[in-house]
Amino acid sequence: MPTVTDRKTALFVLVLTPLLAWLAFPPARFSEAVFVLAVPSLWWAGRAPAWRFFSGAMITAWSLVWLVLLAWLYHVTIVGLALIAVFLGTLSSLWFLAARWTLPRVEAAPAMTKVVATLGLGALWVLGEWFRGWLFTGFPWLPLAAAEWQRPVMLALCPLTGAHGVSLLIILCNLGIAAYLARATGARPDRRLGWFTPAFTVAMVAFLAGTFGLAGDLLGQKRVPFVRVGIVQPYIPQSLKWDPAEATRTLEVLDRETRKVAALQPDLLLWPEAASPYILKAQPELQPWLEKLATNLGAPLLAGLVVLEHANTPQEIWGNAAVVIDPEHGVQPEFYLKRHLVPFGEYVPLGRLLSWLKKVVPIGDDFQPGHSAAPLTVSTGRRPVAAGVLICYEDVFAEPARTSTAAGAELLVTLTNDAWYGEGAAAYQHAAHSALRAAENRRPLVRCGNGGWSGWFDEFGMQRAVLTNDRGSVYFRGGEVLPLTRDVRWVGRRTLYTERGDWFVGVCAAVVLLSGWVVARRKVVSAEVPPHP
Repeated sequence: MPTVTDRKTALFVLVLTPLLAWLAFPPARFSEAVFVLAVPSLWWAGRAPAWRFFSGAMITAWSLVWLVLLAWLYHVTIVGLALIAVFLGTLSSLWFLAARWTLPRVEAAPAMTKVVATLGLGALWVLGEWFRGWLFTGFPWLPLAAAEWQRPVMLALCPLTGAHGVSLLIILCNLGIAAYLARATGARPDRRLGWFTPAFTVAMVAFLAGTFGLAGDLLGQKRVPFVRVGIVQPYIPQSLKWDPAEATRTLEVLDRETRKVAALQPDLLLWPEAASPYILKAQPELQPWLEKLATNLGAPLLAGLVVLEHANTPQEIWGNAAVVIDPEHGVQPEFYLKRHLVPFGEYVPLGRLLSWLKKVVPIGDDFQPGHSAAPLTVSTGRRPVAAGVLICYEDVFAEPARTSTAAGAELLVTLTNDAWYGEGAAAYQHAAHSALRAAENRRPLVRCGNGGWSGWFDEFGMQRAVLTNDRGSVYFRGGEVLPLTRDVRWVGRRTLYTERGDWFVGVCAAVVLLSGWVVARRKVVSAEVPPHP
């Protein structure tokens, strides 16, 4: 039976942990909370509570965390929100069970063993985030690194290790602070070492080396004008987006808002994901309308459109695409097809087996994924620009942006539609991932959303501009021209992460194996004495 103390501690964790998560991640602006997000659970894990009670409390606490962070999903599915929260909460709790197994075993261990255990737990967190981004086609939403999306110094490791390195620094800080608290509140605190616990020391050294130690690249920028991008944010409600009765009105909105932005003389115009209510190549009236618009405006248009190719043939392809409409040459034959599709949104997994389930997107059959990472070449008035396109959900994953950059993209472009999820946290959380993608590949990234968040990040993940109305809201109909710049030192250069991908995950796997072997050789000192790693 759990003790009264364990019950009180569980209640403390259940209340504090979701609150810290809400403060740490966007749209909240207290990202520092992420450095103590796991501390309550870790502190309790180190005190060796009963396994069964601790497991149930961790699953509940971290399910609440995900329920808070993903609350915007209720606009689409309440049942789905609950199931996803419990599933992700269960995955998250597995790491705390590993901490519960590890910390009591190294409570009285030599300093070096504690260092190895700390690094092993940190590396295990990284493996957990990576696994979450792969399992069942992946849901890598909000890694710890995403909390630091407005702190460019914190993203300094991204071009070397990807966002995984930033998450490692953050969880090491959590482990170090938890170790310090355990020493301060333990039954046998070692006053000779004071606050210099091995875990805390490792955390501070890693944090300083991985942030300020790499800040020279951030401080030595040599920026030059790049391209003037006009963002059109039509803010078409989802309830009207695919309503045939509203199609003409939707085109009128696109025409009007695009002309307003074009009057500011951009080099390139952007439309969000699936902006048109008509299907390119399926409804022949769309292409001449697009070409006439681009010709009249005198600027190329990179538009998110739904494309149907080879209709009524065995080669028929429905695609969520990005298409270039050149003012002189019209719709370009080469277009980008979204590579990473959203399960149940853009296709139903397992095809016939789950055919009774419906997609969220009310368009024809399943979309087919694209396979090419090649950038689209846009002939602007200044010069041709190689744009690596990411459509909506794709910028949550590191791989599409990395492969597009490796294929020659000099600018990353995200075309998205977050209007499905209301005017809450979703658009801000989604934008946070774009900051990571820009920093990982050292490429400017511009986002164009149906209703927001639209703006751009420079090569270092620094937010340079965001579109807002006179009330400061990102949710509005309108547009703006953003003069993008770039750092000449990174023109044509690739980062280690762009070249090598998730090499750091392999290193973390080796560290976990080593740490597990070291810790497994030790025994728990005593469940009666509160440990202090």
